[in-house]
Order: sequence, then structure tokens, then C-alpha cells
Amino acid sequence: MRTNSRAQAFPLTPPQTRPPRLSAARLLIYAIMIGLVLLILVPLWWMVSTSLKPQAYILKMPPDLIPNPLSFESYATLAQQVDLARTFFNSLFVGVVSTAGQVLVASMAAYAFSRMKWRGRNVVFLLYLATMMIPSVVLVIPQFILIRLLGWTNTYWALIIPPLFNAFGTFLLRQAFQALPRDFEEAAFIDGANHFTVFWRVLLPLVKPTLATLTVLSFMGSWNAYLWPLFVARTPLVKTLPVVLAELQGGPQALTEWNVVMAGAVVTVLPLLIAYVLAQKWFVQSVVSNGIKG
Repeated sequence: MRTNSRAQAFPLTPPQTRPPRLSAARLLIYAIMIGLVLLILVPLWWMVSTSLKPQAYILKMPPDLIPNPLSFESYATLAQQVDLARTFFNSLFVGVVSTAGQVLVASMAAYAFSRMKWRGRNVVFLLYLATMMIPSVVLVIPQFILIRLLGWTNTYWALIIPPLFNAFGTFLLRQAFQALPRDFEEAAFIDGANHFTVFWRVLLPLVKPTLATLTVLSFMGSWNAYLWPLFVARTPLVKTLPVVLAELQGGPQALTEWNVVMAGAVVTVLPLLIAYVLAQKWFVQSVVSNGIKG
């Protein structure tokens, strides 16, 4: 009773905490971060805004950040000038198949370089990484000659097969595999599992964040590829969105309809934004947990 009366007479109140003061350095960091965000968002907003303006209002001075009047004429014109459905399917099909192949090949190579012991493994891995130092532009002509000799020009094979071998993806997944303890695979080997079972059922589920990161990066690279599809995919049946979007620049009398070009850019960027939003959680987990540590 004494305790209860004393508690009522002197109630326990939580200590009041003051919000931390913002120092000048922290304010400067916040200002820099806001500036970087605006540096990314302003071009995106300008792209969407231009795609929703009539042609006569694009060069208006001062420019309107909010379209007035609002018009979807550019999207209708885009659908009339190009076979949008076929082109979108080409980019999506090539991106999905190429990404799946890159992730599969890179994960198998990473497993061989990180968990299997064989003579010359480190030397071969260093040579494989050295290919990252070769500019991709240098490889265009030899690859094009090889594709032409195989008879793959203007086919999906030319767009899918060459990008499958990704040294960066192999390096990224090798680092993720090396960060895992060997107890899991040793227990699986004791139970009679082979290398493929350990790779597919034990190790791959443990590196899902890194797999998701590599998937997003590979899909972005395949979706935005321009130079290689420009060489090997020249027919409308296999053209991808970046190539068709570049052809929109320079219409009759060298007049570029920038609202139509921006409408095509919006159509091109939208799938990438959706893919990044869906895989954002895995992307952050991969950066936090694995990074690129050895």
C-alpha cells in the first residue's frame, strides 16, 4: 500500500529528450543530398512534361514545368510512327532472356571460381577479370564478324548470346559465395549431395540479394543497349526500343518532334523504374550485407 501511494504521489515520468541539433556539417550534407536528388528528378520531370505538351508549346519561353494545355497527342503519334507493341516485345524478350542467361552463367562460373578447387583457378579468374579492362567498343567489329559468319544477323540470337558472359557478374557472385561459411556445403556433401545440388539448393538461396542486384543491373544494361543492336538488328522484326527511339530524332526537313521523342523515352524508362522498385529491398540488402568485399 505504501508503495502504491508513493507511486501515485510521485509518478514516474519518462525523461524528456531534446531533438539533436543540426550542425553546419550535417546541414551541408543534407543540402548536397537534396541537390543530387533534384539533379536526378528534374530531367525525369522535364522528360514527362515535354511528352505531354503539344509540339507548338515545346520551345515556349519561359518554359512551362507543368504542361498547359495537357495533351497525349505525342503518344498517339509515337504509336503511329513505330510498331510500338513489336518493338516493346523485342526489348522485353531480349532483356528477360539475356538477363536470365547472364545470371545463370555468372552464378555457375562464380561457384566454380569460389567453391571448387582446381589447378590454375586464380590465374584463370584474373584473366577473366582482365576482360573488363577492354572497352566494349573495341569488341564490336570482331563480334559482328563472328555473328555474320554464324548467320545470326537480324536474329534474336545476335542480341542474346554475346552479352551472356559477364565478368562483373561473375566477380560479384564470387564475392558473395566466398562470404558464406563452408559448413552448409560440407553438411550437404556428407548427406550425399553433389556439386550441382549444393550450388542450386544450398548456396543460391543464400545469395538472393546479390542475385537480385545482378538481375537488375543486367536487365538495365540489356534494355538500354544501343550500339550492339544497331549493328546486328536492322530489321523492324528485331529492332529494340533504343534503336527506334534514336530514329525518331530527325524527321521531315530535319525537324525533330521532341514531344514524340520524349514520349518514347518515357515508354523506355518506365519498365526500368518498375524493375528497380520491385527489387529495391534486395538491392539494398546486397549492398549492406555483401558489398564487394573479398
